[in-house]
Amino acid sequence: MRVLALLALLVVATVPAASPAASPRTELKIALWPRGKGPSPHRWTLECAPAEGTLPNRRLACTRLAKLSAPFAPVPADSACTEQYGGPAEALVTGRFKGRRIWAHFNRADGCRIARWKKHEFLFGGVPLASG
Repeated sequence: MRVLALLALLVVATVPAASPAASPRTELKIALWPRGKGPSPHRWTLECAPAEGTLPNRRLACTRLAKLSAPFAPVPADSACTEQYGGPAEALVTGRFKGRRIWAHFNRADGCRIARWKKHEFLFGGVPLASG
């Protein structure tokens, strides 16, 4: 019986623990055109767990991102949106979110897209935008 207990202890001791690299990663590339698409966007990177990259306030950004439900889902096609223009700013977020590949375009073309932008503006580096 002692031999079995010792053998079980040895097996447990030699099984490697799950490493952080084994968990789904968040690695994003963010581009922002505050005055609309042009040749020189502002660019940042963001990685979560641990929070790394070039985006300002990355730890807070990772915390806020984790709290969002389906953060990179587009505005549903059948949404009724106000006809309100928020300006020419555009942003593109690509990479992986919790291990899943994402490609998300943001603009401020109507009320729905302005609301989506505001929900994600912590990813856009605090850069002032051109007014609409």
